[in-house]
Amino acid sequence: MAQVPQTFFDALAVRTWCGLALEALGRAREEIDAINVYPVADGDTGTNLYLTAESAAAAVEAVFTAYDESGRPSLADAARAMAHGALIGARGNSGTILAQLLRGMAQVLADDSEASHTDGTGLRLALRRAADSAREAVAHPVEGTVLSVASAAADAAEGSEGDCGAVARAAYEGARAALAVTPGQLAVLERAGVVDAGGRGLVAVLGALVETFTGEAPRVVAAASAAHARVDGVSDPAAMAAADECADAPAEAGGPAFEVIYLLEAEDAAVARLRTRLDALGDSLVVVGGDGLWNVHVHVDDAGAAVEAGVEAGRPYRIRITHFGLGDVHTRGGERPPRERVQRAVVAVVPGEGLAGLYTEAGATTVLARPGEPPASGEIVEAVRRAHAREVVLLPNDADLRHTAAAAAEQARTEGIRVALIPTRSAVQGIAALAVHEPGRRFDEDVVSMTSAAGATRYAEVAVAERQSWTLAGICEAGDVLGLIEGDVAVIGSDVTSAAETVLDRMLSAGGELVTLVLGDDAPDSIADHLEARVREAYLAVDTVVYRGGRQGALLLIGVE
Repeated sequence: MAQVPQTFFDALAVRTWCGLALEALGRAREEIDAINVYPVADGDTGTNLYLTAESAAAAVEAVFTAYDESGRPSLADAARAMAHGALIGARGNSGTILAQLLRGMAQVLADDSEASHTDGTGLRLALRRAADSAREAVAHPVEGTVLSVASAAADAAEGSEGDCGAVARAAYEGARAALAVTPGQLAVLERAGVVDAGGRGLVAVLGALVETFTGEAPRVVAAASAAHARVDGVSDPAAMAAADECADAPAEAGGPAFEVIYLLEAEDAAVARLRTRLDALGDSLVVVGGDGLWNVHVHVDDAGAAVEAGVEAGRPYRIRITHFGLGDVHTRGGERPPRERVQRAVVAVVPGEGLAGLYTEAGATTVLARPGEPPASGEIVEAVRRAHAREVVLLPNDADLRHTAAAAAEQARTEGIRVALIPTRSAVQGIAALAVHEPGRRFDEDVVSMTSAAGATRYAEVAVAERQSWTLAGICEAGDVLGLIEGDVAVIGSDVTSAAETVLDRMLSAGGELVTLVLGDDAPDSIADHLEARVREAYLAVDTVVYRGGRQGALLLIGVE
């Protein structure tokens, strides 16, 4: 079905483009993963681009939802949301560069001083700013990569005339032509017989831009290169064999062992110093963002030093460290043994670094949910894949993630993975479920046991109100301490410890054998000792366990079994 074309680049066009780009990257994800041999042949470029685009699309949808029936967001609102969503959700080298491309476009589209920014002239300016800003974000730009494809798209757009549809089509054709010659620009691509994976993803994104403004998706055809292996649906078995062989080794022997990514709150001057330090530590350095928030990506041997550099520059968070997994593999005859799929795994969404460590120690694969930044379904699907199991028990640990987790489970099932979704509504319910998990049992029996343990755990949390609101316990003001039991506000107070004690007493009035306390970073230091003493004095047969949850949003999570 043809897409209804957008006439100008307004908020609805941004929304449409993000949705179509996500669909296009979803269709091409496996193809792009398969040709990913640079800068590291870890086969995840398509997935990383998809997850980055998904975060951008979700941010734009959130802006539209906020308006409801009161109107429509402005172009500036939608463009900034797109850029911010991509920035906080950027994954890998390719996703980080895509985030900067979108940020460059948003800088032009969100400039309200020029009305022409909504037409073909504005799109030409946006594509040029995108290409230039992405190149500036990379410490050592390399030709034959997505940077070359982006520059060619901008060049072609500048040489075109007409409305947004004509400019988008020119950019798309320029990008396709540039993609086709990437094997001749980068030796590792030529050896593997593939085009650049990141560039292939950008072509898909630009194809979605064409569809946004013309109503028709560009016809999928093979790139004009004899060296391509699997581009736009065309496969060359010999070249794909070379790509598969390359995927079992780093693009360049002796490359760094770790990929480090984190968001960073820091001033511009501190980031300039950070770039210099990280450039000396490793390679594939990309730092994107601005206005106090940055996404940092680097490949290093010393992951700790890369994180420490971020701490010196500002406040790093959402830290992801991935071992490329090549140095520890024992090989015979130069071949890497295939990783064997395990029978069963647990995948859990957790609200803080401390709980992530606890769940990981218990054998679970985790997805970190930051306050105000719930994971998208694609991120959960990726965690299910990363668990590399035939059977997966999924713990969303948040009532608001019910539909997101269900969509992720359904996607994983289409890939042949047996997934059981246990509707845990809090991380403490997930802890109870994980405590009775036994991989040696039949899958159904294990799921029933875990579900029963989660269901038998009542949950609560203590948090601080962000704004005035009506609740079941009355009107709260910003700054009030709230005690929520099973998701409903039951206590409104001014002191964290007394509010927590009231919540705990109400929960234990119905009985219980075990109290679980998960402390957030901002919880008072003495609260755990106070509550443990309260349980010992008033509830003699009840045990208490305490965990540190880290930056988890709530001051305190409480579970009663």
